[in-house]
Amino acid sequence: MASMPLGLHHLMRAMNALGTLWILGLMVLLNSDVIGRNFFNAPILGVPEMTSLSIVGIVFLQLADTLRCGRFTRADVLLDALKQSRPAAADALQALFHAVGALLMLAILWAAWAPLLESIRIFEYVGAIGSFQIPVWPIRLITLLGLATTMICFAMLAWCDLRRMSARLGVASTTRKTTS
Repeated sequence: MASMPLGLHHLMRAMNALGTLWILGLMVLLNSDVIGRNFFNAPILGVPEMTSLSIVGIVFLQLADTLRCGRFTRADVLLDALKQSRPAAADALQALFHAVGALLMLAILWAAWAPLLESIRIFEYVGAIGSFQIPVWPIRLITLLGLATTMICFAMLAWCDLRRMSARLGVASTTRKTTS
């Protein structure tokens, strides 16, 4: 969609690929658990806990690349109409959307920092002692990485929108001067 620095582009693609591999691993785990339960009366311990944490990790690993590729969910009715009649206004609206997105990611990132530190400090885990336990802090860390990457992507998209709008307005003012 927009031009990103190559390193950031590769990071977002790698995070997305890791999320996809995680989904495949989760599918194998879930199917193995079902087979173990039904045919051998031996479920795999911790599957519900691993599944719930995995969903969060996968979402945040794939968030930035989803945004970068233009597959983020939103309603484009107004934006599409503006693109036809007033492209510079559409660029401004899109820049506003992306700037608000960056600020939202920053706010969530800020709010998620303390829980990560607390999770590490108290050795937070899910599961039952003696049966199955999995630490929570790695998922919190993945969440922060996903939030930070998505925030940077939103900010870069806002910058690209503003540059496009400025170029359109520059062309429009040049066209008006030459026709006068």
